[in-house]
Amino acid sequence: MSHQESRTGDARQDALVDAIDRHFAGSDYHLEFSRGEMTLVTQAEAWHEQALILRDHPDFLFQQLTDVCGVDFAAYGQSEWETEAASSTGFGRGAERSEPVAADDSKRFASVYHLLSMRHNRRLRIRVQLEGPQPMVDSVVDIWSVANWFEREAFDLFGILYRGHPDLRRILTDYGFVGHPFRKDFPISGHVEMRYDPDLARVVYEPVSIEPRVLVARVIRSDSRFGDASLDRPHA
Repeated sequence: MSHQESRTGDARQDALVDAIDRHFAGSDYHLEFSRGEMTLVTQAEAWHEQALILRDHPDFLFQQLTDVCGVDFAAYGQSEWETEAASSTGFGRGAERSEPVAADDSKRFASVYHLLSMRHNRRLRIRVQLEGPQPMVDSVVDIWSVANWFEREAFDLFGILYRGHPDLRRILTDYGFVGHPFRKDFPISGHVEMRYDPDLARVVYEPVSIEPRVLVARVIRSDSRFGDASLDRPHA
């Protein structure tokens, strides 16, 4: 357990830090602070038990789950974005990757939860670190029933498996969709394209015809509207 600037001067947040330290002592976790918000970073094997404590113990009473989402921390495309070179072909340009960027599967995926305590009037973000190319964590549908569709969405878009979920099916993508479109190694143009075939009088699916490319940052050139800016610079 470690903290990054754990005391913020906010009495409610500091009380929450103390409560987490008391109840989760001995667990592999740490707290992160940014822009007045606190994130509890924990491990998958401890999450379900911790979630019960966060919901039920009087020190927390996080009885409302407002969101669950997935995160992919892969370094895909990083080398292409690290550039100061301008393009003569427009703001959006494609670039060939120099070499693939190896992903660390042990730190690649996370499942993120946002909790609200109406009793104590405070919020908490939890980031559960997941391991392996098939990331898995216990479902919290039995703790917060609203997690049902949230977890299905994270499964559909990121391929995160929620152990014990009562109905873990895709919820946003089409029938027979292959892959998980929010993973950073999923091609921007996808794998298939669809169109209406007037001869068959139905929608047909075909291999995508768009040439794969990697997007890089748009470049803002020198312009009088930007004061003394004399050098082109990449701009996300």
